[in-house]
Amino acid sequence: MPTYEALKAILKVVYAPQKAFKEISENPKYIGPILIMILFIIANIGFAYAFMVKTSIEQTLPTAKQLDEWTENSTSWTNINGLSPQENYNDCINGTYYGNRSIEFSAVDSAVLSMQLNNLSEPVNCSSPDGYRELYLRIKWTSPENKSENATIYLYSVNPSDYFYYNLTKEFLNSTLNVWNNLTIPLDTENWSRIGDMADWGNINSLKLVFLWPENSNITVLVDGLFFGGIFKSPVENTANYMINFSIVSFMQFFIRWVFIGGLIYVMNRAFRAKIVWRPLVILVGFALITMLIQVLINTAAFSVSPKIYYPFELIGGVKGEGEIAYNRLLQDTQLVSIVMRLSEIMVYVWTIALCAIAIRLLTESSWSKSLLIATVAYFATLLAESFIIGY
Repeated sequence: MPTYEALKAILKVVYAPQKAFKEISENPKYIGPILIMILFIIANIGFAYAFMVKTSIEQTLPTAKQLDEWTENSTSWTNINGLSPQENYNDCINGTYYGNRSIEFSAVDSAVLSMQLNNLSEPVNCSSPDGYRELYLRIKWTSPENKSENATIYLYSVNPSDYFYYNLTKEFLNSTLNVWNNLTIPLDTENWSRIGDMADWGNINSLKLVFLWPENSNITVLVDGLFFGGIFKSPVENTANYMINFSIVSFMQFFIRWVFIGGLIYVMNRAFRAKIVWRPLVILVGFALITMLIQVLINTAAFSVSPKIYYPFELIGGVKGEGEIAYNRLLQDTQLVSIVMRLSEIMVYVWTIALCAIAIRLLTESSWSKSLLIATVAYFATLLAESFIIGY
């Protein structure tokens, strides 16, 4: 069966499967299923590219691999007017990005608590439009009972005398004692004040927090989850690695489904004492998997016309509650694509089982009910095995 004839047979399976299967079984050749597999891999690469083009993932500093390294090591900080900072393993933010501790700052009989993060691991670009646009920070105070009357954050640039500062007091108006406050602070905006001619948003190298209370008391403040964020990038920048991995997974997915469905149908028919030959069976099953190719084409088309999909820090940060909210928001934004993909998945289930049943009935002359039963069991057992082998 030359390539042209194989393509005709593949197309015929779509609109006239019984007639196509009868013709294929009379002269079974592996070229048809192999061609479908190659087209499936190519289409899956196209789907991966369409997905990456439409997807943007928030970038942070520190990165995911570094966790929140700035609030993991107390030696990175200086408690300017209080006791030495301590690492608190019992009271911290639990999440994928957040390590296993916070930094605790204390002052005795004081109305002021100020702490400074010494030189950052690298200068941070916070200037528009390419720099980090937001600063994420978790703060909790455990004493005194009354709220701070003033809170300010300082970002230093180049020299200690050149900096930007931002009043955080309003962020604490609704805060509660012993509760972590999740702050998102926009950067390079008019809400920041500038001191010094050399202050440069493109070169931030240190950070300080200052809290003021109305009267002297014993003060304890915890800080965790300090990240620069707000930059969204598409994974398409690493296209080569993604494409290689995706092509390998696509090959495994098709091959496993092809061999497992064919093998299970063969074993079950032999168990029912039906006469069946391996070669025409596995070739017809390979042709039946044209449904996988069509599903990928539908999903690719759906992603191609969908709006941009943004994966925010809350979704990937792993904090319980926040991730669920971000995920639900993402589902709302991608609702149409999700519906199309779900419908195409159901279509493939039904269509593939029907094509396999046609192949079984043609090769064994079994009843339609038995053919459908065998096809259904073989298909879903294969999906279960595939999930264990490939991982999804």
